[in-house]
Amino acid sequence: MSELKTLNELFNSAVDQYRESEFLRFKVDGDWRSLTFGEVARRVRELALGLHSLGIRGGDRVAIWSENRPEWNLADLAALAIGAVDVPIYATQARSQVEYILADSAARAIFVSPAFAEDALAIKSRLPALEFVISLDEISSPVVGVEDLVDKGRALYGEQPGLYESLWRAATAEDLATILYTSGSTGDPKGVMLTHKNLMANVLNSVRWLELGPRRELALTYLPFSHIFERAVWYLYAQIGATVAYAESIETVAKNLIEVHPTAMTSVPRMFEKIYAKIVERGLSAGFPKRQIFLWALAVGRRWAERKDRGERIGLLLGLQHRLADTLVFKKWREAVGGNIRIFISGGAPLAPEIGYLFLAAGLPILQGYGLTETSPSVSCNTETRNRIGTVGPVIDGVSVLIAEDGEILVKGDTVMKGYYNRPADNEEAFTSDGWFRTGDIGHLDADGFLVITDRKKDLIKTSGGKYIAPQRLESLIKSSRFVSQVVVVGNARKFASALIVPTMELLRAYAEMKGVHYQNERELLANPRIVDLIQRQVDKYTMELARFERVKKVALLEQEFTTESGELTPTLKPRRSVIERKYADVIDRLYKEETPSVMVV
Repeated sequence: MSELKTLNELFNSAVDQYRESEFLRFKVDGDWRSLTFGEVARRVRELALGLHSLGIRGGDRVAIWSENRPEWNLADLAALAIGAVDVPIYATQARSQVEYILADSAARAIFVSPAFAEDALAIKSRLPALEFVISLDEISSPVVGVEDLVDKGRALYGEQPGLYESLWRAATAEDLATILYTSGSTGDPKGVMLTHKNLMANVLNSVRWLELGPRRELALTYLPFSHIFERAVWYLYAQIGATVAYAESIETVAKNLIEVHPTAMTSVPRMFEKIYAKIVERGLSAGFPKRQIFLWALAVGRRWAERKDRGERIGLLLGLQHRLADTLVFKKWREAVGGNIRIFISGGAPLAPEIGYLFLAAGLPILQGYGLTETSPSVSCNTETRNRIGTVGPVIDGVSVLIAEDGEILVKGDTVMKGYYNRPADNEEAFTSDGWFRTGDIGHLDADGFLVITDRKKDLIKTSGGKYIAPQRLESLIKSSRFVSQVVVVGNARKFASALIVPTMELLRAYAEMKGVHYQNERELLANPRIVDLIQRQVDKYTMELARFERVKKVALLEQEFTTESGELTPTLKPRRSVIERKYADVIDRLYKEETPSVMVV
């Protein structure tokens, strides 16, 4: 298998190379367990033949509705092995959207974790095409138990030992592998059709680009496999023979990092922001002289990282200061994330430069990349040897990028989707007349070929004065402040830009203690003139280099975080602007009244 063309070939080639090596590591009843590549292969074979025994055939749709767990990936591989097309569903997806996805894709079977079995059965009663609900655990309900499915597959293997291999080998590069429904904030989700060729091109391009292997990687995974980012990375891990450890949940990532000691992890900026905020909170809460040493180390680290990022000479004095800062402070950062991290890879949203610089100073480089579901996903990515903070890296080999006259990023390559399922009008709109995919993102390539994303085309704010403002750029700058947890910039058709800010309360409390600010509750803390002044100064500081019309003139401080449960964030923790603007419409209106102060507390 010198030239891998399908995901089935990728998986089985990896099994041949790494059969006895640990592949998947996960917790059961509080204890870490693991499966080798060979054990995973056996389980996939039994599940695949079990599906075949139910009558599932090539081209049939098989949905997966579950939180992250090893069985998610086994179900994925089993469906692919028999030529079926899998349809992932987010664990956080609204039930009405789940029903729409199952109906639109005409799924014949669905794998579910027990939490979703009852809802899946209710939906099944309304969808004649949905024949089988398969539980990933054994539960007493009218569903197909996964062990029953495995037993069927094992029996079929005994009767026809050559059937499984003939099935997985029958897949071709052009076969549809998956339909991923994008989690849009408005309207029904659109099904992105990705072929084996699309996904294989992404894996092979990325392995070469990031120069992964032959070292053995140990990766911690927590992002949803229903999203293309983590799923594609999981295939990449299989290709290079890595061990994949599953975080118990997003809440336990910090604990699991220390338990697992991974060498690599993919994440979204929100997780890095939380790690950073927790570290800074501890530093600011320390007494004299530890607090002063911590702040000195941050300042040294920032100067050192900026010079390193620009390729400038560090200098003897700064080099010595950084080594001391590393011994006193940054070494503890590495220990807090397990002690063995070689690289973090970040995607899904812009990373605040401040975090990029300070993680680099701590010996924890964050390689920011860019991609979309429609591009399988990788378009560009920084590497260990070519990493420029504030960019999403050079365009990876095998992908072509063109910047349109209006600044939109256009993409071509084997990774670009087959199209949107059942959406001919959307397909026509998604591509230019000469075949370039329209990403909907605005950006440019710098002088050295690094891609810089400015904003989403549809998110650009046009003020009442006719000026255009890129909210994502503004948000990324404002989030450089350690005191800002979340921010959404608003102002379309208004006189100026304003911001909804969720402060980092842990750091505000530490700051208040340091400055002797007394308060009874969080609202009183936020309303304190010294805190209001701090936020105003932070916003001004990090946006001072912008043109006057781009700067934020007024701020609303919110006590409640934006969450996925409230619908304000996507599953990859990006803000849903339309949802947030609707929810806070009254607050936004108040920001534009003349009597409203520059910083108000909601």
